[in-house]
Amino acid sequence: MGLLTNRVERSEINPGDHIYTYRAVFTYSHHGIFVGGSKVVHFRPERNLDSSTEPSSDLYNPISPRSTCPTFPDCGFRQPNSGVVLSCLDCFLRNGSLYCFEYGVTPSVFLAKVRGGTCTTAMSDPPETVIHRAMYLLQNGFGNYDIFQNNCEDFALYCKTGLLIMEKQGVGRSGQASSVIGAPLAALLSSPLKLLMPSPVGVATVTAGMYCMSRYATDIGVRSDVIKVAVEDLAVSLGWAEHHDEAAQENEALSRQLVTL
Repeated sequence: MGLLTNRVERSEINPGDHIYTYRAVFTYSHHGIFVGGSKVVHFRPERNLDSSTEPSSDLYNPISPRSTCPTFPDCGFRQPNSGVVLSCLDCFLRNGSLYCFEYGVTPSVFLAKVRGGTCTTAMSDPPETVIHRAMYLLQNGFGNYDIFQNNCEDFALYCKTGLLIMEKQGVGRSGQASSVIGAPLAALLSSPLKLLMPSPVGVATVTAGMYCMSRYATDIGVRSDVIKVAVEDLAVSLGWAEHHDEAAQENEALSRQLVTL
């Protein structure tokens, strides 16, 4: 891995690594945790997991339907009503290149990475802890998918660090989400400078600086509103437990009705 790209070969990744690949001609990236054995645990919207007729070009369709994988019989495994999926590396990449997310980078390296969703200043936990979190969430879910507050990158970042943002408003841990919001915000804030700076180069430089600083300020490694949460306590911390209990009660009631019929 280098300053310009985090691209790696398959032989270079290890269990517990946070990997990603780009979709739709580098429009966005999809993230997951490599757990070994050519298997990846990742998070995606539930609505696309229940459809066997979804088009392969779907923005949130990183893998094909479970039954179509020729390599692993359990590719596409997930629990009901959960967006956390186990897939093989081939289906995860979908012919895309493989990249490895960097942890513990210096502020200067972080700011030099123009594109968000490639690195963080936060330190990673040991691989066995990362894999434990990923496999636990595969069995218990990661809540509802939200493109800005709870997406695939948020899932991978939590598995790697165990850090949870307590502030419910704003963006989550995702560097991609921070970039999407930070770019137009920087352009908006720098627009009055056009009246003071006749040079387009000067305005562009200030805009780029604001964009980089907005990304850095939302990085989980420097935020002050993050806490370490054990994966077993995650559902309670985020209020998912109540929803799981309600769903279980509904399923139990439905089962009783079926037995009565």
